[in-house]
Amino acid sequence: MSITNEISIIIPIYNEEEVIKDVIQKVINFLNKYNYKNEIIAVNDGSTDKTGLILEDFRNLPNLKIITHPYNKGYGASLKTGARVARYDWLLFFDGDGQHQIDYLNEFVKYTDRYEMIVGSRQGYLGPLFRQPGKKILHWVANYLVEQKIPDINCGFRLIKKYLYLKYLHILPNTFSASTTITLIFYKEGLNVKYLPITINKRIGHSSVRPKDAVKTLLLILRVIMLFNPLKVFMPISFIFFIIGVITFFIQINYYKEIIVSKSVLLMSLSSIFLFSFGLLADQIAAIRRELKR
Repeated sequence: MSITNEISIIIPIYNEEEVIKDVIQKVINFLNKYNYKNEIIAVNDGSTDKTGLILEDFRNLPNLKIITHPYNKGYGASLKTGARVARYDWLLFFDGDGQHQIDYLNEFVKYTDRYEMIVGSRQGYLGPLFRQPGKKILHWVANYLVEQKIPDINCGFRLIKKYLYLKYLHILPNTFSASTTITLIFYKEGLNVKYLPITINKRIGHSSVRPKDAVKTLLLILRVIMLFNPLKVFMPISFIFFIIGVITFFIQINYYKEIIVSKSVLLMSLSSIFLFSFGLLADQIAAIRRELKR
């Protein structure tokens, strides 16, 4: 394998009238400075402000495609749209909100001969303070489920092999959880992921991420793990039920001074066995499903 210089840059955009002209111009200036075979795919995700009019100023530029969704489909849907029409074997996801710095691409491509995905690990400013507790919880859950320490689970700045992204397209959501999902998939499938430190700019304009997206992301993490390693979910729950049953059993022996298997102990024991068995069955189904998709 060799280091690539052929990149399709996908920019998902939604209501970014304040910054999108500057974002695209900086990407163009960077590409003109360095020797990349490239294309820019700007995906306007049904913006309702002046974003569409601003993008029209770039329509006649070579190597730049503008795709407009008729309505807002979501961040992940925009990435999918760009990936489906991309010409080159490597995709760079580059958010249209002005937070990312395109210059990091020079460092990222150095690892394309050894890794299938290179991701930014954000340092310093990480976004609005009110979103940090939720991010930490999601980060902890993801680390536990994949048994890896993930530096940054949902950074939007990432370089990824197109054929692998397209391979898992049917699993990926249309929401902001797309970045989290593809990260978990790569770890669970044993693919090579490289993290590199990056700094981001403070966002201009208003974020379209809402608190409910954190709940959706958590549910999506569990869904992905159910597809790749269901026992990570069912084993701990089964164990908890088993321990509760054992503790209840010995408390009752101590209280009644005789061996009594009460309904509560029986319920806990049967629940533990049922959850463990269901986990094993789900694990086998997940393994068969992955094999059929190969």
